[in-house]
Amino acid sequence: MSKFRAHLSDCIDKVRSGDEVVITDRGTPVARLVPVDSAPVLEELVRRGIVSPPVNTARPAARTAARAHAIGSVSDLVGDQRR
Repeated sequence: MSKFRAHLSDCIDKVRSGDEVVITDRGTPVARLVPVDSAPVLEELVRRGIVSPPVNTARPAARTAARAHAIGSVSDLVGDQRR
C-alpha cells in the first residue's frame, strides 16, 4: 500500500499502457487496477441477454431541481457527524 501511494502516477501510467496493477497489503492482494475498457464487456452482456441497452440515452436535465444551500462549512458538518 505504501509503495502504491508513493508511486501512484507510475501505476496509473502502467494501467494506461494496458497493464494490470495488483495492490497488496502486507503481501495480501486487496485491489486490482485495470484499464477502463468496458465497451466489449457491455456488448457481450447485451448479446447474452444479461443486460439491455438503455431505452432513452438522453441525460435528464436538473434545471428544475431546487438547489441545496449550505448552512455551514463542510468541516463543521463533518465535525457534527463525528460527535
